[in-house]
Amino acid sequence: MKFSIPLLLLLTVLSLELSAQSADTVKYISLEPYDFHLAWLRDDTAMLIDVREFFEFKRSRIKDAVLISSSGNLEFAADTLDKDLALFLYCTTDYRSIRVAREFAEKGFRVVYNLEGGIRAWRKDGFPMERHRLKGTKAQWRKGKATGRQSD
Repeated sequence: MKFSIPLLLLLTVLSLELSAQSADTVKYISLEPYDFHLAWLRDDTAMLIDVREFFEFKRSRIKDAVLISSSGNLEFAADTLDKDLALFLYCTTDYRSIRVAREFAEKGFRVVYNLEGGIRAWRKDGFPMERHRLKGTKAQWRKGKATGRQSD
């Protein structure tokens, strides 16, 4: 009898912790620019995704990033991407990329990273960026008819 009450109490506490943990578990990882960059370079299955709007992406972006706008059809993007890819997401300040990171994690992606502080923090910490403007309209880019740099 002496052991049953503490044991019962211990089991109750453990079950409460486990149930609370599953409800509040973070399904993505937010990393500072340095750690984000290292994780991105180390992961062979990494895909760098800019979730900003086309006009923002057109102006400047992290090298090798692809644009999947947070205002676009994320459902379609989630269905077409390989769930085994490690997704590295960023936006301007990390507000939109956190929302997209949650959505992709809920869709079953194995690893989802968010750039804490967004591209502003990335730039502030001195990491490389592509700053040249892209030539072409959003429609041309979707069709693959636009080209790299805008002529000056």
